[in-house]
Amino acid sequence: MKALATPRAPDPQQNHLLAQLPPEASERLFPHLEYVPMPLGDVLYESGNRLRHVYFPTTCIVSLLYVMEDGASAEIAVVGNEGIIGIALFMGGETTPSRALVQSGGHAFRLKGQLLKDEFHRSGSLQVLLLRYTQALITQMAQTAVCNRHHSVDQQLCRWLLLSLDRLSANTLSMTQELIANMLGVRREGVTEAAGKLQDAGLIQYRRGRITVLDRPRLEARACECYAVVKKEFDRLLPRIAIRASGARAM
Repeated sequence: MKALATPRAPDPQQNHLLAQLPPEASERLFPHLEYVPMPLGDVLYESGNRLRHVYFPTTCIVSLLYVMEDGASAEIAVVGNEGIIGIALFMGGETTPSRALVQSGGHAFRLKGQLLKDEFHRSGSLQVLLLRYTQALITQMAQTAVCNRHHSVDQQLCRWLLLSLDRLSANTLSMTQELIANMLGVRREGVTEAAGKLQDAGLIQYRRGRITVLDRPRLEARACECYAVVKKEFDRLLPRIAIRASGARAM
């Protein structure tokens, strides 16, 4: 009888920031990391809540959303295995006006905020790494605001798909059109029309809440410049963090 494969043990280095830590910092932090499930739709924190933990995603994607008083929302950034959730903790704010929502389920490593702050204030390599990541994240937020104001829903959808795929190991996203509309801050009908155009062009396949990218190079060509600006800034500030290479044709 064929032996079953041994499940892969959770590895903090699946998160690219944790993978860049020098041995001495890893020895101090890794024993305190908690491997936690991140189910789709889970809210890690709400606007104004005091942050107690930070999260280092490994196989999930988290959306940072700004929620209006009437309940309407729009995504301002996505964070996956390249980053960290909870930058307000080490930036000194402790709270943030955004909501953190799991948009693609998976797992992450959780760390008590005080432990991260203690390591951050050692003024070592972790501090430099987190500040560079924060600058890259701010670029993504600013470019998202520009994109939402000046570019079509088709272009916004292309940008959103590419940013999400960069943070996953597969070419498929489990995502309803209603949820995408909430992320982009547009009407569901607009997303339906945009997704239909991409599917008719052979770039994606959309079926029962699952989007599979069939032709990534053409999807990149169809996107506005906003995706390339964000990726270029991440590559410049965090050159040793290997976010999924673009240009590979999905099969």
